[in-house]
Amino acid sequence: MWALNRGNAIQKGGVFPAFFSFHNSFFLSMKLLMTTCFSPMRSMALAAVLLAGGAVAQAADPVPLTQGGKFAITTNDIEADAQMRMPAEMRPMVLANKQSVSQVAMNMYVRRALGLQAVQEGLDKDPKVAAMLQLARDKVLSDMMLERIDSQNAPSDAAALELARATYKAKPDRFKVGEQVQVRHILIAGVKPESRAQAEKLLADIKGGADFAKLAEEHSADKGSAARGGDLGLFAKGRMVPAFEEAAFALQKKGDLSGVVETQFGYHILQLEDRKAPTTRSFDEVKDELLKEVRASVVQDARVKAAQKLGEGVEPDTKAIEAFAAGYAKGPGIPVPTGK
Repeated sequence: MWALNRGNAIQKGGVFPAFFSFHNSFFLSMKLLMTTCFSPMRSMALAAVLLAGGAVAQAADPVPLTQGGKFAITTNDIEADAQMRMPAEMRPMVLANKQSVSQVAMNMYVRRALGLQAVQEGLDKDPKVAAMLQLARDKVLSDMMLERIDSQNAPSDAAALELARATYKAKPDRFKVGEQVQVRHILIAGVKPESRAQAEKLLADIKGGADFAKLAEEHSADKGSAARGGDLGLFAKGRMVPAFEEAAFALQKKGDLSGVVETQFGYHILQLEDRKAPTTRSFDEVKDELLKEVRASVVQDARVKAAQKLGEGVEPDTKAIEAFAAGYAKGPGIPVPTGK
């Protein structure tokens, strides 16, 4: 779909403010955190470590948070779970919430109790389960090894800055910015005759001296920009639906008004706030994103080299792979292990 700038009305992506996209994802994450234990692979990963003898490095003096008859869920368990399942920037928000910590600890207790029961009933002896446990253990340990590779190969601040400057000089076209316009708009939703009539009346009111920003706040169906008096900020070509973009870039001077512009979202009135000629972003403007980029590139190269070295001399057994795939092409079910 097409939708407006800043996730408001007609920028690619739909008729929803970006605010809701972020907050919905955050609250969904919180809901999942408080009602589930782990995703299947990650829960298996931690179970593999626990059942294999506690390969996760333990901090000194872990504090029990949920105590049962045979074991406890400790601060180390909660922190390991957070490291495995959550982006680093999200952990402080979640771990500072006592309700979510309590719920996660209880969920982990039940999960671990189930794991111990599975061992008692011999499920870990099933060949497929044993293979899953090994893969999960490999996942945890390989992730930690990748973190070490990243740390060992991360460029110094001085080296990263030098690489960023080199990237900036080598690809100047990348940092060119085309002509941009800043407009306010009022959206009257729908394409019915009465919607157009309302838009035309508002346009006449504005031409008669009414305040555009105030009318946008009161009447625009694009509530995201309406709160800013209809202001959409600067945008370049290619961001808007064609009819809206054509009308916006046709405006020449601050305060110029468009006619009533029809799009699939309804009828728009536009007012020009500013125009910016094509320019090239300075190094200082792009420095932070370039530093992030070059640091990521350096550690990714290190990961690739490490993987290539580990893969030296390894050859796939083509016939065995073909036979395995041919067997699954027949659609066999995956049996549930019994441990017997």
